[in-house]
Amino acid sequence: MSVSIIESIRAFPDFLVSDGEKPWREREDEFRSRTVTRAELLAKWEEGWTALLGTLAHLTDEQLSLPITIRRQPMLVHEALHRSLAHVAYHVGQIVYIAKSFQGRNWRYLSIPPGESDAYNRSPVFERAAAHSAKLIENRQREQ
Repeated sequence: MSVSIIESIRAFPDFLVSDGEKPWREREDEFRSRTVTRAELLAKWEEGWTALLGTLAHLTDEQLSLPITIRRQPMLVHEALHRSLAHVAYHVGQIVYIAKSFQGRNWRYLSIPPGESDAYNRSPVFERAAAHSAKLIENRQREQ
C-alpha cells in the first residue's frame, strides 16, 4: 500500500495555517520498499483518516473560500479539498488494483460483478445508502 496516501492525509490538521508540504514529511522515504504487519498498516490508515475527518468536522462554510498554500502554490480551501479528493481516489484505486491482482479469482467485487449488470439495473438496491452500508458491514463481518 502507498504510505504516501496516509502521509498526505496526516498533513490535514493545520492545513489552514501552514503549507500542506510539512517539514516533518520524508516524501522520498514514503516510496521505499518496506514490510509492515497488517496491524501496523491498519493503525497508520486509521491515524490518517482520523486526522482528515477530524479536520473536516470542524471546517466551516466560511473557511472554504480562504486562501491556503500547498507546496508554495496558492489555492482556496475548496480547491485544495477537490485536489486532495482526486489524489486520494487515485491512491485508493491503486490499492484496489493491487488487492485484486493478489486475490485473483477470489476477488469480491466492490460494486457490480462482471456479467451481473442487467440484473442489477433491474433492481439497483445498492444505490440506496442504507443498502450500501448494510453490504459494507456484511463484507466486514465476513472478513473477521
